Amino acid sequence: MSLNDAFVYCPPQQPLSILFEDDDLIIIDKPAGLLSVMGRKPEHQDSAYLRILEQYPQAKVTHRLDMATSGILMFAKHRDAEVAVSKMFQARQVNKHYIALVQGEIAENGCVDVPLITDWENRPRQIVHFELGKSAQTLYERLDYDLTTDQSRVRLEPITGRSHQLRVHMQHLGHPIMGDKLYHPQPKNFALSRMALHAAALSFEHPLQKIAMQITSIIPF
Repeated sequence: MSLNDAFVYCPPQQPLSILFEDDDLIIIDKPAGLLSVMGRKPEHQDSAYLRILEQYPQAKVTHRLDMATSGILMFAKHRDAEVAVSKMFQARQVNKHYIALVQGEIAENGCVDVPLITDWENRPRQIVHFELGKSAQTLYERLDYDLTTDQSRVRLEPITGRSHQLRVHMQHLGHPIMGDKLYHPQPKNFALSRMALHAAALSFEHPLQKIAMQITSIIPF
């Protein structure tokens, strides 16, 4: 049995917030609780991608965010844009960073460099595995620490793009992300009914228009 078997999907129903749009790309501010792409089951079809397809039937996925993560999510409006964006991601020409609230007082900055692999018996969970895992690196920087709540606000920059990478790397440091139902031992010990992880900034050169792009999103926590 996977953890998905007990999952009941109740996505937010407000209209998608568009951060940028042109003839090639559409970039949205995905709310926490909404799948990036359609799931396998009929009740898991509602997603950011499905809603984009209703307006733009030729749209393509360029990257994904975890359902519990909010923030910047980009789609290509047509095949040529998809190919160009894919090459850009593969060449690591896209800079992105996230903001998170984590448990405890974290060191000011550093890099987590531990390999990750799917925990197949408990999927979608990922685990650190030094022998079989795929290389994964995350840069982190402490922005502030709240003694009252014992929480640190951190800026996270993924160098690689493994599934659940930021969440597992913070857990590995001993500072799990607040509200994380998979990796925080007490996810309900948090004032908000969501996980405190937000894709806050995305910068790249527009692959077709060749102009510098800097997309930002307001932090919701």
